Amino acid sequence: MPELPEVETTLQAIKLFEKETLSLIKIHNPNLRWPVDRNINKKISNKKIHKIFRRAKYLIFDLSNYYLIIHLGMSVTIRIINTADNYFKKHDHVELIFKSKRLIYNDPRRFGSIHITKSYQDHSLISNLGPEPLSDEFCGEYLHNVVINSKTNIKNFIMNQKNVVGIGNIYASEILFKSSIDPARIANSISRIECDLITKFSKNILKKAIKVGGTTIRDFFSAEGSEGYFKIQLNVYDREDKKCSKCQNKIKKITQNQRATYFCKTCQN
Repeated sequence: MPELPEVETTLQAIKLFEKETLSLIKIHNPNLRWPVDRNINKKISNKKIHKIFRRAKYLIFDLSNYYLIIHLGMSVTIRIINTADNYFKKHDHVELIFKSKRLIYNDPRRFGSIHITKSYQDHSLISNLGPEPLSDEFCGEYLHNVVINSKTNIKNFIMNQKNVVGIGNIYASEILFKSSIDPARIANSISRIECDLITKFSKNILKKAIKVGGTTIRDFFSAEGSEGYFKIQLNVYDREDKKCSKCQNKIKKITQNQRATYFCKTCQN
């Protein structure tokens, strides 16, 4: 699933459409995770895009009286082609058509979604989200205040979008490795100093991943079609039985909440 760096990479690629007029939205298959509003063109066609930005893993287009919200789901890619081109791929479900270019929404698993709303802050998918991990709000003090009453494990805690947004399975494993924290530890056992480490390495790792274009594990590509390159810098994720970069012992893999977790038993004890 695309995480914050992948969404940010896509955002930077499509920001060229700011100040452009969205001529038309073509819906080839409205049956995404939630059905696409069939009246979407009546609401936002021929409207100028004032700004494109991100909240958590959502791409948000600010139009005149509406916001278009796109979630990348499990395997969505958004690519840019010339309007005159007629080359399409399987699973190209939605097109955003501009004067000279198109944004193509491709979703093999149909787990992404597209929404129209008058107020994105009040939308049910966004209104209860936690702070951005790169913001000043996400700090050791904040994290310690919210973990103190939690009995879930720390890895699932930092992946919960109500606590902090944008951290998924890959980066959660990497953040806890750098913080030397066992991913199975109960969240309320995490000290204030350890909370400082988690927030520090969350920012460091996510910034590095954004800088190199996200992570390519299976099917993430940027809107320009290029792969992310952060995989070559991963310390534990998808490295079961390989040597730990710190202690040379083998990386272990466990399952937490039906997700794979990678860690070093020696360094993260």
